[in-house]
Amino acid sequence: MPVDLPFGLMRRGACRLANPLISAMPYRSRMFNLEGGGCDEGWNSAPAGLVNAPGAAILAATENLDACAASGNGSRGARRTLKVEDPEAGAKAPEAGASRSGRPQRGMNGFTANRKHHPLAGARSGDDGQASDGSPQPTGKAKKRRKRKRGRKVFARDGVRPAEAAAPAERIEVRPANAPPSIREAVQPPRRRFNDDLPVFAALDLGTNNCRLLVAVPTKPGQFRVIDAFSRIVRLGEGLSSTGRLSRPAMDRAVEALKICGDKLAGRSIRRARLIATEACRAAENGSEFLARVETEAGLKLEIIDRRTEARLAVSGCGSLVERGTDAVVLFDIGGGSSEIALIDISGQRSPRLANHIVSWTSLPVGVVSLAERFGGREVTRQVFDAMVADVTGMLQAFEGRDRINHLMKASRFHLLGTSGTVTTLAGVHLGLERYDRRRVDGLWMDNANVDLMIEKLLGWDFQARVANACIGADRADLVLAGCAILEAIRRVWPSERLRVADRGLREGILSELMADDGVWRRNWRSGARP
Repeated sequence: MPVDLPFGLMRRGACRLANPLISAMPYRSRMFNLEGGGCDEGWNSAPAGLVNAPGAAILAATENLDACAASGNGSRGARRTLKVEDPEAGAKAPEAGASRSGRPQRGMNGFTANRKHHPLAGARSGDDGQASDGSPQPTGKAKKRRKRKRGRKVFARDGVRPAEAAAPAERIEVRPANAPPSIREAVQPPRRRFNDDLPVFAALDLGTNNCRLLVAVPTKPGQFRVIDAFSRIVRLGEGLSSTGRLSRPAMDRAVEALKICGDKLAGRSIRRARLIATEACRAAENGSEFLARVETEAGLKLEIIDRRTEARLAVSGCGSLVERGTDAVVLFDIGGGSSEIALIDISGQRSPRLANHIVSWTSLPVGVVSLAERFGGREVTRQVFDAMVADVTGMLQAFEGRDRINHLMKASRFHLLGTSGTVTTLAGVHLGLERYDRRRVDGLWMDNANVDLMIEKLLGWDFQARVANACIGADRADLVLAGCAILEAIRRVWPSERLRVADRGLREGILSELMADDGVWRRNWRSGARP
């Protein structure tokens, strides 16, 4: 009759029942067939007559199936007991050292065996069933005394050391070969992912310089987890300031990027999405024609938003970076074709939406692309840089609401908050990053001295040096100093000792507003609730 032994017992030597009975047993997990000394298919071959080891005799395995096994439910209660008879002593001793509780101890690979100790300490030195000193094993009952050995309970005969004691066979419970798999061995169903229970939201921002996509699910109130993203510099507004139209190469680059975004959105079940286009499509004469082409070729219908909406979305995306105790903030978003600036007063009672505290805003018709095309971006001298700063400063002086928070600017609880590629690039250079790392940049504080130092460093680099920097690269090397000029103009109009860097913007604002309007943070999405 085939008897199967767990791999955990064979590996630890426990299958040497009173003698090296199965020392040549093949070594593999799962089950091994002892009948006829053969091997199941797929096993390593074993010597013939494997079970004919001297010094022991295997009795027929007796089935000891309980009611659970009889019902065929695959319970661990279905066991067989392998009894080994000592040929010299003639004593059947399958229970020496066995646990009386009947609870199986955990073995390897999820298999189990009922045992309390290893009874084979003195039986491995010989094959004749005698102790290590050659004396015969005692056959009568003797008083037992309990010893401690490495934290385990060991039973020994009086007057005989454990190493010299006879090794009675231990009781081993093994599962029948044809028994159904146990609960531990059953294939577990795939774990349910947290994101599966949550609605998915998407935001796409097609700007003058970049095409960006975010796909996210809500988590804690006011927060979300990004599950997919895409960003590519397409320079849609290239040449727009001189021609007033989107060029064919620029539109081709943008369409190719939008096709990738469309594929990402098509592969998910999106609850709500907002796809926006900003200054380049607003100002271009052929902006509507381009959007029609996008809908035909990429399957996406984009919405051209106005400057006020763009400023509000930029503020909504940075709400978590405005700390409690702050009285006022000037938030700016330096884009490719325009720059949005919002003055925020939160000295009174603060509402969950930071955009509700905007007291004044403006959108300058200048960005890094348009400014670099007018003044040049590859070779920027100190004179060229100062001319760019003066040009932007003149636009800011024409902003009538620029002094709405002047009474709060002198306090220490006022600061600037920049959400653009310009400030993130400065932060990366300041940190000396060999590769841009958003986790280190987003939320970084920079004081005036550090900002001045970084601008001076960039002015001292030529075009190739800017290209070689990992945080700038070839895509931004001709734009970064134009962005620094816009930043310097903002710092002169609203001087502050501190600047906080935000690697976030319109997409995050869109997602925040979509989730808030949908009410996901008011419902328990973790438990799978649905409206």
